[in-house]
Amino acid sequence: MARPRRRVAANLRYLIALLARFKVTLLMAAGLFLFAPLIFTWLYVGPDRSTIQYGQAFHHVYFLMFGQPSLPYVDNLLLEGLNLIIPPFGIAVVVDGIVRFTYLYFAKHRDDKEWIQVISETMKDHVVVCGAGRVGYRVATELLALEREIVVIEKNQSAAFVTVLRDKKIPVLIDDIRSTQCLTRTNVERAWGIVCATDDDLANLNVALDARRLNPRIRVVIRLFDDDLVNKVRDTFKAEALSSSALAAPAMALAALDPRIVHSFHVAGHLMVVSNFLAKNGLPGMSIGELRDRFGALTLTLRHAGAPEQLHPGSEVRIAAGDLLTVQAEYRQYRKLREHTGETEPPLSLAQ
Repeated sequence: MARPRRRVAANLRYLIALLARFKVTLLMAAGLFLFAPLIFTWLYVGPDRSTIQYGQAFHHVYFLMFGQPSLPYVDNLLLEGLNLIIPPFGIAVVVDGIVRFTYLYFAKHRDDKEWIQVISETMKDHVVVCGAGRVGYRVATELLALEREIVVIEKNQSAAFVTVLRDKKIPVLIDDIRSTQCLTRTNVERAWGIVCATDDDLANLNVALDARRLNPRIRVVIRLFDDDLVNKVRDTFKAEALSSSALAAPAMALAALDPRIVHSFHVAGHLMVVSNFLAKNGLPGMSIGELRDRFGALTLTLRHAGAPEQLHPGSEVRIAAGDLLTVQAEYRQYRKLREHTGETEPPLSLAQ
């Protein structure tokens, strides 16, 4: 039910944004169809000294736009001026409204810049993702899974993931992130964060600076290839700078040593690993709390044979033979746990 409610709320915000786009046209139309008939009602006196009602005045104003007045001529300078002004003014209002609305309608189907800007104006606390490459795509899909609103910027219309992102109903702005109007079109002034994930370090830094200038409170995450820049950007720019090589290096190194490690990362200088354990030697009979106290291993999930998987099982839960555990531990503690289970030598692959 959350997604339909969010969709209705987004559609309502879009309607408000669209009305704001047409506010000048709507004001002109209100002046034409509301106030002009009132003036005719107040001032018009027919040749036979008769007056008119509002409906007659509205009818006259409407057909006057098409050069078909419905009221006889009277000697009144103001009314005659309205008779002369209303036709070109009314046509301008109608044509402006129809042309602009039609443009926005077709721009929606083309994912035009104008359409993306209107969509972005309906958002608040969204995340702008720069780059629709593999990293940008994965970031966008993760944010979508977290039910955050997203706008993606990509320079290349034919980029591999542009169509995939649009199929997921994620607005993709085709524009150069270094363009002065690019970030404005994404409503970055009201965004929660921006992820700079292109393959150009300089472009990432430029767009991060522009985003911080337009929105001082925005959270900035920058992907950098140059490891030397990472700490400098963190210290001086107060942004979260991540090096692709630094993130990938632990995973690649440990994958080469032990294919049973499914994830790895650094925390305050400690190399943390996540691995799966099949309870055979050493683990059956031990509680989740004992596993943590002896080896510093946090059990993330536990699956008993024939039972659904438990997330974060309680410390009193006992491990039975054949249970499958997903465990997080510091790498040295992980090695000790493998020694305890008699699995000191990792296989060449998980298929073994």
